[in-house]
Amino acid sequence: MADVDPAVWQGIVQQVVGTGGNLIRPWFTQLEPISLEHGLLEIQVPGKAEQDYCQRHATRLFTEAAQSATGRLVGVCFLTSAQRDVQPAAQAGPKEAFPQSEFWGDYSFDTFVTGSCNRLAHAACLAISDNPGKTYNPLFIHGSAGLGKTHLLQATCLKIAQERPSAKICFLSCETFVNHFIDAVGHGKLHEFRYRYRHANVLVIDDIQFLSDHEQSQDEFFHTFNTLYQSQNQIILSSDRGPDEIPQLEERLVSRFNWGLVARIDRPCYETRVAIVKKKARLRNIQLPEDVTCFLAGAIESNTRELEGAIAKVAMLSQVCDRPIDLQLAEEAVGGESVTASHEVTIDEIINVVARRFNVRLADLQSKKRHRSIAFPRQICMYLARNLTRHSLGEIGGYFGGRDHTTVLHANKAIQQYKHRDAQFQATLELMSKEIQRL
Repeated sequence: MADVDPAVWQGIVQQVVGTGGNLIRPWFTQLEPISLEHGLLEIQVPGKAEQDYCQRHATRLFTEAAQSATGRLVGVCFLTSAQRDVQPAAQAGPKEAFPQSEFWGDYSFDTFVTGSCNRLAHAACLAISDNPGKTYNPLFIHGSAGLGKTHLLQATCLKIAQERPSAKICFLSCETFVNHFIDAVGHGKLHEFRYRYRHANVLVIDDIQFLSDHEQSQDEFFHTFNTLYQSQNQIILSSDRGPDEIPQLEERLVSRFNWGLVARIDRPCYETRVAIVKKKARLRNIQLPEDVTCFLAGAIESNTRELEGAIAKVAMLSQVCDRPIDLQLAEEAVGGESVTASHEVTIDEIINVVARRFNVRLADLQSKKRHRSIAFPRQICMYLARNLTRHSLGEIGGYFGGRDHTTVLHANKAIQQYKHRDAQFQATLELMSKEIQRL
């Protein structure tokens, strides 16, 4: 445990006194620095009531002061004397202190089917597995359920574990992270909790959008993220939506999630679905005729998980009824249950429709030109992309001349206000929307 340099602590106290205003309490004189290591400043407080006050009202004050005094990103944690005396789990031995995650052998890179829908995410995970912490850090993968996000995360961890047996890998759901944090706070085990997650060589959290409803957990994860990032340890996150789309997520986390690579996984196209059916059937030693393979790929458009379920139904019906697998059996197995995805609108389709309607060039809409004759149709494109596609705000902004998510938010607000003022414009907007969705 690294002691805090007295000069650094004095600088922190001076800034707190100078900027704290009415947040300062008389008992601040009793605060004592415990340690400063791995990007975390631990401060001892007189008791539980004082700890609660600091956590609720003074965390930002001390964090900014600590960062100013040290010149680097630092998180702040307040501990009572009782919590300070709790020894971290590291003392109990490496295996007890850092339990390794378990990985599913079925979820490897060899069993993952690549296509245009997931190629970027797949390539990024492969690169990370070869050189964790050095490439694409953090990696943020997003897409709807059943598209292979968890498969890629598992495959990445499995390959790292096989090639680097000593690597400390944490793979867990965000809900588990939050529950562990709540339990650690309630039982005075923050040392153990922080040791486990802030000493990981690879931290992989599935469904990170679960953080949105947990303010204190967001603060804890913020400091965990900073510690790992500064130590060049790998961070991989997955979500059902892009960083900019997660509601009630602190801006500082949104910013950090966008630091590395944000890769989206889309629904698989027909050719990819055919490849998925063939590979999943082969892995389960199920012999599917070509016409059955094509039928399943055409009937199930939504996601990989539904395709696997359809294959299992066909195989089960064949076994139960003692019938060979043929097209008729496949139709019976999934008949009435085929999952068809609605037409997925693309930004290119939106741009084409808007460009024709306003008689502007496609290149101008994606340029940095600000003339109103171009800027207004561009705002309409952003509005429609925001409402008709699953792209994140950052992805939409990047499509239109490299703009950021705030520009898209502004465009969305501007078009909403304009359509409420102008009934004719609202009708035009609805016509364009319907035309795009019919493509």
